[in-house]
Amino acid sequence: MHSRFALIAIVAALAPAAKVAVAQSTTQYPSKPIRIIVPFAPGGGTDLTARLVGQRLAERFSQPVIIDNRPGAGTMLGTELTQKSAPDGYTLMIASASHAINPTLYRKVNYDPIRDFAPVSLAIAFPFVLAVNPAMPVRGVKELIAYAKANAKRINYASSGTGATNHLAAELFKSMAGLDLQHIPYKGGGPAMNDVIGGQVSMMFGTVLETMPQVRSGKLRGLAVSSAKRMSAAPELPTIAEGGLPGYDVTGWYAFLAPVGVERAVMTKLNLEVTGALAFPALKEKLLALGAEPWPTSQSTAQTFIASEVQRWGKLIQAARISAD
Repeated sequence: MHSRFALIAIVAALAPAAKVAVAQSTTQYPSKPIRIIVPFAPGGGTDLTARLVGQRLAERFSQPVIIDNRPGAGTMLGTELTQKSAPDGYTLMIASASHAINPTLYRKVNYDPIRDFAPVSLAIAFPFVLAVNPAMPVRGVKELIAYAKANAKRINYASSGTGATNHLAAELFKSMAGLDLQHIPYKGGGPAMNDVIGGQVSMMFGTVLETMPQVRSGKLRGLAVSSAKRMSAAPELPTIAEGGLPGYDVTGWYAFLAPVGVERAVMTKLNLEVTGALAFPALKEKLLALGAEPWPTSQSTAQTFIASEVQRWGKLIQAARISAD
């Protein structure tokens, strides 16, 4: 008994010192370089966003921010690496909508997109442009729906790959409009767009950065944007909901995540700096030029949104029987 009370006394005596150590570690954070894992190859939207935000964080923290590209397995390679990293605030990941899609798209996923990660903030949102080959005799969403119904099973659409957000955007369009469209998956947005331009495929949902230059050059015809509101980069295009399919709303998105278990004070500091970076005028201007809307949020807003995306896309994937395996 005496030894037990002695142990309790020692623990009680050490507790204040432990609290001071935690407080000091939080105050000194970050005291070494921060790594941002990008589960994609260099050069894409996630990579560019991570580098823009990372550069701002490096300036604010006076510590290097290392961009670590880990593509593979449909983003699951980099995601698993993040999950297994120490929850100390020195490893972050920039996630895309695939983070919410993969757990239903693949039969085996070694992580839970909600329980195993702590969102720092959402980063950006970007709509897709519904575009068709100019030879298609349609100039709006209503005309496209009517034409597709009159030519059932003869209209196909391209995507950057099975389970990609633009694939699911087209599947949702197809479901809501009651259409029978044929999916042609490609290995990337560039090859998909080339075949829509060439007339081998009828239509696609493309990113603003890829699609609008082709629309403005006349190589594609832009019908509408997928988001609930018009985008500042192409205000002349109506939304799909405005064009004839009420309730349609799809955006791509990125978010900054940490492995679950990071100290609350560190997460709060990260949220403050990441949201500040996204609101920084020079950085915001660069993102808007790419057709992306900066989307700084609280941690709880990001958590709620990602959970809703897991449910939304999970239902569509199951209903449409889509699988990447």
